[in-house]
Amino acid sequence: MPAPLTPTALLTALRAEGVTVVEHPGWRANNRNHKGRWGPVHGVMIHHTVTSGTTGSVSLCFKGHSTLPGPLCHGVIAKDGTVHLVGNGRANHAGSGDGDVLRAVVAQTAAPAPDENDTDGNTHFYGFECVNLGDGKDPWTAAQLEAMVRVSAALCRAHGWSARSVIGHKEWTRAKIDPRGFTMSAFRTRVTARLTGRTPEPTPAKPALHPFPGTAWFRKAPTSPVVTAMGRRLVAVGCSAYAQGPGPRWTDADRASYAQWQRKLGYTGADADGWPGPTSWTALKVPYTPSTP
Repeated sequence: MPAPLTPTALLTALRAEGVTVVEHPGWRANNRNHKGRWGPVHGVMIHHTVTSGTTGSVSLCFKGHSTLPGPLCHGVIAKDGTVHLVGNGRANHAGSGDGDVLRAVVAQTAAPAPDENDTDGNTHFYGFECVNLGDGKDPWTAAQLEAMVRVSAALCRAHGWSARSVIGHKEWTRAKIDPRGFTMSAFRTRVTARLTGRTPEPTPAKPALHPFPGTAWFRKAPTSPVVTAMGRRLVAVGCSAYAQGPGPRWTDADRASYAQWQRKLGYTGADADGWPGPTSWTALKVPYTPSTP
């Protein structure tokens, strides 16, 4: 029966894998063991926090809240790749999930899609909350993803598991969507590479935000999905002169809406003429949109 690592053994495993670790005061005794068993452990579960900022996220995961007491995981993985340990023992992170998934994890086989919530995951999984809004737009930094891979590999190595023992919360129960923004299959490929010493071919990352197309591009009255994406962002920030739309073709309504945005940023006169510039465009945070003419 795989017993959970002791706090000292966990620290040793993480640091041996090259992880930067911060010990939150009191983490070694912070657990929910009085509510149920902790162990045997069979895998690692990856989550996103739906929060921003390291300090607040760590505090929340250590203490929990009125309806879900902490710890909410064993470690919080920050954007800079630092792993903040907040709990040791049973933690409120996995909740109920599919027993068939657990059996697949134990057998080191491909897990089925979850369709039941009949098994307590808090007993059997280490949990790591990774700081991300979980909206599909908040970017995952290279340092954070690498730390997530190393944490997973460290625990797999310590227990003699393969990457099949690493799952996302959404693979445990269909009631959850985390982690969002990357695929767990690609993540497990990286964990396998870490465990075997092979380096996978990197997948080019799609930028989170769309680069500024240039003022001259807008002056040509383009028809492009980028114009639609920009218009939607203008509506979202409360700067809309649209009677309908926005749509893909640049119109006077787009220019009038953009002028509202420029004035909202504090521009006046000719600087608020509705023609996008690099600074106001960056501040608008238009999501990356493919198929630009």
